[in-house]
Amino acid sequence: MFFGLDMEKLIIIGVIAALLIGPERLPKAAEALTRFIRQARDWMRGAKGKMKDELGDDFDEIEWRKLDPRQYDPRRIIRDALLDDAPVRTVQAAAVGGAITAAAAPPQRFEPDGPVPFDDEAT
Repeated sequence: MFFGLDMEKLIIIGVIAALLIGPERLPKAAEALTRFIRQARDWMRGAKGKMKDELGDDFDEIEWRKLDPRQYDPRRIIRDALLDDAPVRTVQAAAVGGAITAAAAPPQRFEPDGPVPFDDEAT
């Protein structure tokens, strides 16, 4: 696939472009497109080489598919965050007479059929 297009759509776009450009200007347009693709490929190779130089040996170890932003689903991220067991945090406050330690209420586990969680300190 080429940027999410399948081959039939790409051929249709090419035929329409050839009809719009015309037979006189088609060789020049194809040459310009070829030049642009070569420049873009050279630029990408240069960027990849520069990244490889800056990251060193760690460049090959990076799992690039994990960094693809298209894989993230905000609904899944929020659901996982709500269903995840959060660690219990303690709150410590300093007073004039000494240190006062107050334990925060343990976080409540989100139940899909239960009431909506509400944090009165955040609002």
